[in-house]
Amino acid sequence: MEFVASSVNASFSLRCSHNTPFPAISIPPVSQWKCFSLRVIESRFPLAHRRKKGLGSRNRDSGKEFSIGVVPRISSICYPQCGYFPSSGGFTAKRRKCNSLLRLKDCSENIRQHASILFVRLVTGVMLVMAVSLASSEPSWALSEENLLFLEAWRTIDRAYIDKSFNGQSWFRYREDALRNEPMNNRDETYTAIRKMLATLDDPFTRFLEPEKFRSLRSGTKGALTGVGLSIGYPTKADMQPGGLVVISASPGGPAYRAGVSSGDVILAIDDTNTENMGLYDAAERLQGPEGSSIALTIRSGSDIKHLDLTREKVSLNPVKSRLCKLPASGNDSPTIGYIKLTSFNQKASSGCTTPAGAIKEAINTLRSDNVNAFVLDLRDNSGGLFPEGIEIAKIWLDKGVIVYICDSRGVRDILDTDGSSALATSEPLVVLVNKGTASASEILAGALKDNKRAVLFGEPTFGKGKIQSVFELSDGSGLVVTVARYETPAHTDIDKVGVIPDHPLPISFPKDEDAFCNCLQDPASSCYVNRIQLFSKS
Repeated sequence: MEFVASSVNASFSLRCSHNTPFPAISIPPVSQWKCFSLRVIESRFPLAHRRKKGLGSRNRDSGKEFSIGVVPRISSICYPQCGYFPSSGGFTAKRRKCNSLLRLKDCSENIRQHASILFVRLVTGVMLVMAVSLASSEPSWALSEENLLFLEAWRTIDRAYIDKSFNGQSWFRYREDALRNEPMNNRDETYTAIRKMLATLDDPFTRFLEPEKFRSLRSGTKGALTGVGLSIGYPTKADMQPGGLVVISASPGGPAYRAGVSSGDVILAIDDTNTENMGLYDAAERLQGPEGSSIALTIRSGSDIKHLDLTREKVSLNPVKSRLCKLPASGNDSPTIGYIKLTSFNQKASSGCTTPAGAIKEAINTLRSDNVNAFVLDLRDNSGGLFPEGIEIAKIWLDKGVIVYICDSRGVRDILDTDGSSALATSEPLVVLVNKGTASASEILAGALKDNKRAVLFGEPTFGKGKIQSVFELSDGSGLVVTVARYETPAHTDIDKVGVIPDHPLPISFPKDEDAFCNCLQDPASSCYVNRIQLFSKS
């Protein structure tokens, strides 16, 4: 460290610590101030640096202590500035006695300040390191390939699952405990660990699928699957008798449909395995199988018990059918109703259209060419399917308005609506038919049309599945089906386990096929007859 000065008249005012005047020490002007190192200054003023006692100097004659009012700062530890000293003597011994101890005092205080700052910085740094370590998304130990697959599934749930309390558990703690304690030495053990993790959520709709089953699920949403053609669900409050799994719908023309199975029937056993405590997706996997293989079902239909032997086959999921119903009237202006039946929301709707929305538009245009006066959209026994398809079909019928509110544990997180740009049929009267086999995406469509006052609903309360699942593929070809949200209708109705309530009931004998439907509108003597005016009345 060096000290620099220039020519100046310098004087130091000394004062005693007992407020006793002390004669000022004057330093004669010097023509040049030189730059000295600390060692040079020590050699010039040896007493100033070697004196270790007190904070000042005592005048031996007067017995009074004094201190120097202006003290040169020479310690680079304390003050990294230059002090000013003349190049030749002039300081008295008394001054040298005072300033040394004062500099020691300043140094001591500054060392304490620097030590405090360093300590605070050290503590802060340690806390930051600990926080980063705890918040790290990966554990600190080495991870195997099986561990990484487990973590991929864990992260998918962490990011997508609707309940951010994860059924009241610490999701990070579960991850750490599972990686330490769950065996993951091969793929089967890893799959078991993933299933065990999902079981802690207590959500039957969030599930793990092995690669083969994941491919089967995808094929089901793309237009066909091999089984008996049943959509199933858990019993609801409306089901009077406990036990078993409820049939939501039977695919028209499928093995179960031909055997007389209908919505509301209860599956009591599959191949002699009781279904009372069987998981929904375990049952669905048992119902599917190789084409041509056999399966035995025990069905309760009302008070009757049926034992059915069925053969699995490839069930087409082409979901859209339509026909024209001409009603009797005098003259040439007989009312004409366009009937459209939509049985599911999968990707492949017909040979000419790739989606149900495309098939619905095609049916509307075809029926309009026959000058229809009104439409009937039949959603009975439609167990749902792809959520986006329900939204796109709602846009066909609505000129504007909210379709559905997407909600999570904190409330509404998204609003899906339409501005009319995709509208095709917004003016003709519209009736929607629903029953307890109407579920999931078809409930979203029915609720949107009802709450926007676009359609009148006939039938019975729908199934009441108010949760939305998304499908995620993992890196090894397996997959997760995860509950990502719940939904509310445009009137903010939560339909989960309640269903969409129709405006009017249908006669008990009202048929489900399109040919019989037209007969019920045409024959006043039929037990299922519904007057056209009554059908389209909004009152």
